[in-house]
Amino acid sequence: MQQRLLQFDLFEPAEAGAGTRATRRFGHGAASFSYELQRATRKSVGIRIDDAGVRVSAPRWVSLGQIEQVLADKTDWVLHQLRLREQRLREQRLARIAWGDGARLPYLGGVVQLRLDAAVERAHLSQDAASLLLPLSADCSPQGLRQQTETWLRDQASCLFAQRAEEFARRLGVQVRAVGLSSARTRWGSAGADGRIRLHWRLMHFSPRIIDYVVAHEVAHLREMNHGPRFWAAVAEVYPAWRDARVALRHCVLPPW
Repeated sequence: MQQRLLQFDLFEPAEAGAGTRATRRFGHGAASFSYELQRATRKSVGIRIDDAGVRVSAPRWVSLGQIEQVLADKTDWVLHQLRLREQRLREQRLARIAWGDGARLPYLGGVVQLRLDAAVERAHLSQDAASLLLPLSADCSPQGLRQQTETWLRDQASCLFAQRAEEFARRLGVQVRAVGLSSARTRWGSAGADGRIRLHWRLMHFSPRIIDYVVAHEVAHLREMNHGPRFWAAVAEVYPAWRDARVALRHCVLPPW
């Protein structure tokens, strides 16, 4: 019964749908944690853990006792994921960008230093690619610097994503009609049956192999709009090391913006 009821949603987007939510406290032996319960139209109990904490989504017909029995059975797993969550939050705090001249910006798996220079005409990388020169005065506000940096990153993302999507599409024999940028909170990319794909602009913080995996993943959806064996075969056709890249992506940390 418990096995049939349970579904893990750790890496899935939060479910859309109506339903009341309530915060509860769960205790099992020496362990305890808070969780948010949402009643939803679904067939199983889902446990999702993200930066907001533990979220449980359950069908209306499942009793509170059944829900807490599932939590009791999975307490060790939940506690482990909460520890990973705390570690990730610590890493995010350490990765925070101090918006000012000399700030360090993660870029394509490395780091560039932000340099304010009112004499330059446009934002561009220095000759040694160690610095990003921005056409801003020394008294520029952190918000202004952040906005200029985002504009530059988005421009770089648009060019790179389009190039890589075109290459993977050519090799898979599919057509990409448009490549757009996304700021989605729970997805790195998406693809539509109309040939349009969207990719998160902040992938530009990560290494090219991570970016290639996400682009290849979305382009492969233009051949197979699912995650079945034929889809993963299409991904492997253009990106054989997709498994390693997928694991690496799960451990990537976005600096707070």
